[in-house]
Amino acid sequence: MTASSSAPPWRRRLTGWHRRLSRIWIRLLAFNVLLLFLPAAGVLYLDTFESQMLEAQEQSMVQQGRILAAALGATGTLDPAQAETILVGLNQRITSRLRVIDSAGRLLADSSRHGPQAEGGEVAPVGQEAAAQDPRSNWLYRLGASLFRFYDRLTGGPGPGAEEREFYSAEKIFDGPEIAAALAGRYGATTRVTAGQRSITLFSAIPILDDAGEPVGAVLVSQSTFRLLNGLYEVRLAVFKVFVGSVVAAVILSLLLAGTIARPLTLLGNEAAALLDRRGRLTGRFGGWKRQDEIGDLARSLQGMSQRLEERIGFMESFAADVSHEFKNPLASIRTATEMLTEVEEPAQRRRFLALVERDVARLERLLSAVREVSLIDARLDEEEVEPVNLSALLERWLEGRRLRLPGGVTIESELPAEPVEVQANADRLSQIFENLLDNAFSFAPAGSVVEVTLERQGDEALVRVADRGPGFPPEHLDRIFQRFFSYRPEQKGSDHTGLGLAIVKAIAEGYGGSVEAGNRPGGGAEVGVRLPVSN
Repeated sequence: MTASSSAPPWRRRLTGWHRRLSRIWIRLLAFNVLLLFLPAAGVLYLDTFESQMLEAQEQSMVQQGRILAAALGATGTLDPAQAETILVGLNQRITSRLRVIDSAGRLLADSSRHGPQAEGGEVAPVGQEAAAQDPRSNWLYRLGASLFRFYDRLTGGPGPGAEEREFYSAEKIFDGPEIAAALAGRYGATTRVTAGQRSITLFSAIPILDDAGEPVGAVLVSQSTFRLLNGLYEVRLAVFKVFVGSVVAAVILSLLLAGTIARPLTLLGNEAAALLDRRGRLTGRFGGWKRQDEIGDLARSLQGMSQRLEERIGFMESFAADVSHEFKNPLASIRTATEMLTEVEEPAQRRRFLALVERDVARLERLLSAVREVSLIDARLDEEEVEPVNLSALLERWLEGRRLRLPGGVTIESELPAEPVEVQANADRLSQIFENLLDNAFSFAPAGSVVEVTLERQGDEALVRVADRGPGFPPEHLDRIFQRFFSYRPEQKGSDHTGLGLAIVKAIAEGYGGSVEAGNRPGGGAEVGVRLPVSN
């Protein structure tokens, strides 16, 4: 039972939600939606803008009221006829409603009596025309308004007030707090909900002073915020349209990005999950992708990795099969020899079978040693310490020692450059390369012949060549020279060779980023070369 299956249900549900919320397309959508806070902040800023507009509207109303109050107070007395004459002279060119109130709170004159102007100094549209002009009739505005009302409730903001009828009427005494302040010689102001509308009406009261500076009445200036709010409604609707369009664009962009990023990554994950079966065996490889972006690069890297993994597994399986095959022959020979030992009595025959057993056991020991060496090179070569090695000096020292133990009649000639040729490697591993190359050459070199060793620099590579005057490589076997356990010796010369010497040379050279090559010399003989990248 896995850890996830043994977890409680609530933890599994939490893990499932966490994995879903961790999806790339969710993060992309969240990022794009976060960018929408800028237009949303613009909508919220309209409240500040509205306050500034209301302040400007109040100042305009106060200026109109002061002018009328100054004109009426110039005579020292409050004359209703004069007030009516002044209001008629204005000819409804004012934007506010002006009313003149005496010291007892009675209405003396009203600008709304001299024209079709409605409350707030404007003609209110009615019927379908009003609905067509009002941005609040737009469904998108109503949607946004409901969201903002919800926001106001969450933040404790004010909601829409209840509608009221007209606060003042000509038949009643004007006794509002702003009138009381003006009749006391001070400026008074208040706001009330406009009758029949969601807008508010601003009321400003300015005292009318006589020659002695005593208040004899008041000018009441009122104006609805309908026109101002109607403009704000249009701005809010336009901003909300931009906001909604941005949300739609963010969702579409997130889905497109999810299709080009998240979905390909999901496909790569599915391919990776199907790469191995339950027993860990390779069942396929990543497919080739033609995309030229980072995901395409990742897919091609994974494809190359799976190909190398397949080659590696093939190498291990082939190596195991080769080792098994190479061990089979000496083991079979040992079994036959030991069975014969139990059946023969003659000392000479018994000695012959014992010699066969000893020879095959020695061969098995050499095979085991060579196989272990190949495995160590393959597994640990990258972990070994490397340093700059002068190939010229190393070859010269090594050849001096090798000349002391040459096979009969064979000599070594070398051609080494005077200038240093350095490579990044382990000196012992390089000596192992030279040893195997010379052993292979000596095993084929005729008595009295010369084995030639040369070193030269070719561009960014150092080339070490070992050549002999033996029979050379058969052309049909040139592509198998460096294969494991391959050894072509038709005359059984050097039959104690394991066939792993040149394979070890190849493993070391390729481990250092180099390569190997083999061919036949003009006039007879074989030539094997090793190329290594130089570091100087």
